Amino acid sequence: MTNTSLDSQPPGYVPDTVWTPKNNYGGQFGSINQPVSGARFEQQLPVGKHPLQLYSQGTPNGQKVTILLEELLAAGYSEAEYDAWLIDIFQGDQFGSGFVGINPNSKIPALVDYSVTPSIPVFESGSILVYLAERFGAFLPTTRRARTETFNWLMWQMGSAPFVGGGLGHFYAYAPIKIEYAIDRYAMETKRQLHVLDTHLATHEFLAGDEYTIADMAVWPWHPGSLFGVYGTHAFLAVEEYTHLMRWYHAIAARPAVARGRIVNRTSGEPQMSLRERHDAADFEPFFN
Repeated sequence: MTNTSLDSQPPGYVPDTVWTPKNNYGGQFGSINQPVSGARFEQQLPVGKHPLQLYSQGTPNGQKVTILLEELLAAGYSEAEYDAWLIDIFQGDQFGSGFVGINPNSKIPALVDYSVTPSIPVFESGSILVYLAERFGAFLPTTRRARTETFNWLMWQMGSAPFVGGGLGHFYAYAPIKIEYAIDRYAMETKRQLHVLDTHLATHEFLAGDEYTIADMAVWPWHPGSLFGVYGTHAFLAVEEYTHLMRWYHAIAARPAVARGRIVNRTSGEPQMSLRERHDAADFEPFFN
């Protein structure tokens, strides 16, 4: 990347007085994104045999929920059995009427709990994590200090990583042109976030202290390897230099429930790391012998 002063930059884009959408912005999502919400076509969602029905894709946000569900099952909460259906965001599945009916924001993941009548739809990954943790009484501390610490880091992740890390990934990997200013801006803030985590984890085993919580499950898919590996920015950001963060990352990656949860609803990567749908624990047998 070449360092240049603003004075030497070519003339840039001048925004219109009132923004109006264009026909196609280019890039991988150019033909999908629109400035309006709501369903674009009729499509019912499938419903499996378990009370918990998850509609998602194995992106970092989707992995948060499947990791928690697999951790709950590993901890002996049999009622956490679930069906995980693929919502392919690259194909626009998130705009079907069934999905929009449970998440009007058309973003994965979304969950429906059929164990109660009427059923409860839950959307936003952080909300789903809290809902499940409270429902089963697990991975969310009950003491005021530890609970607050868990929520501190959960809200930190929700408010920072998707926008900043996702912003870097978009301009680095998906944008139709490379914009130096945009990549530099997001890389700078992403590096700062990595340093925040590394500094904190130098004196804490997990994010909320000594206890593994939903905060770790929320942050782990985004930092430092999973997200940046997807976008191809792992080396670009030199994530290996954050030794305390990497210690935490590898410790969580070694958990069997995390290994299972991270491959559910995945459509990218090696075939041996992609389980498009999950309906039973036996579905993992081809992946983990």
